[in-house]
Amino acid sequence: MFDTIAIVGATGAVGRLIRDMLQQRKFPHRQIKFLASARSAGKSIEFAGRQYRVERLQPEAFQGVDLAIGSTPDPVAAEFVPWAVDRGCTVVDESGFWRMDPKVPLVVPEINPDAARHHQGILASPNCSTTQMVLAMKPLHDAGRIRRVVVSTYQATSGVGVGGPRDLEQGTRAALDGASYRYETFKHPIAFNLIPHIGSPKLAGYTSEEMKMVYETHKIFNDDTIRVCPTCVRVPVINCHSECILVETERKISPDQARQLFEATPGIRVIDNLDLGEYPMPITCDGDDFVSIGRIRTDLSCDHGLTFWCVSDNLRKGAATNAVQIAELLVQLQNE
Repeated sequence: MFDTIAIVGATGAVGRLIRDMLQQRKFPHRQIKFLASARSAGKSIEFAGRQYRVERLQPEAFQGVDLAIGSTPDPVAAEFVPWAVDRGCTVVDESGFWRMDPKVPLVVPEINPDAARHHQGILASPNCSTTQMVLAMKPLHDAGRIRRVVVSTYQATSGVGVGGPRDLEQGTRAALDGASYRYETFKHPIAFNLIPHIGSPKLAGYTSEEMKMVYETHKIFNDDTIRVCPTCVRVPVINCHSECILVETERKISPDQARQLFEATPGIRVIDNLDLGEYPMPITCDGDDFVSIGRIRTDLSCDHGLTFWCVSDNLRKGAATNAVQIAELLVQLQNE
């Protein structure tokens, strides 16, 4: 058990979910503190029936802290994580800054829990779009070894923070009223629109969000021979990312076999009955911790191909839930 834990970015959307999960899952600790920017310092937070004052994020705040779970922008994580580690604190970080550092394990507990054994004070949680994809890939890779993945994402506006859903809601109202609206978060209207551009231009026409899915998949599976072709699209949905995933395996896996493999995998839920109109959708997956899979079928374009539809709450399993699960994994390793 960690004696003192801290939530960094405690007042943000993911930070609030982390707080809720620590309570719901009865995460073992004796003391807790909440850290945030100077703008949020001094605010009051209720946790487990008590009121806590949010403290300013600064080096001294980590004195005596054993474990910190951070959900902050990359520049903030780049600065605060060394403060914490220098003071003997272990950090589970949600940002993208540390993910590809070769000394930092990138962990999805259902996939590579042993990676957590080798941390040097920092453990990273993957990008939300990567997390749900690799969890869906895991049982198929174990059974038939995946050679290639083609993935198209349909990513919710909550993935860019509170400004995304606000732009969607207010932009939609304006469009319906025939009024103008100045978007704050998106470069193009998101109401009644799709934006095939998430992140910055990166490599050969791919964006940073797309290349994250490539590099993070290789690191999580410790296998850079898996070929990944991603296209990431922002869609007018409040919450939950959806993905159409095509995998090509060395050994052919039938839809029935895939369904059985998915159903046997912790963290995955199968909803797959096309005749009855049953399949995962953002509106039905919002607020749960599963990666939900449906539309499982043989790929018609290659002999060893399988394709399926995948939906997950990007703020939960894609962020807060995975981070808390990593923290729980660290507790288990302590007890071994």
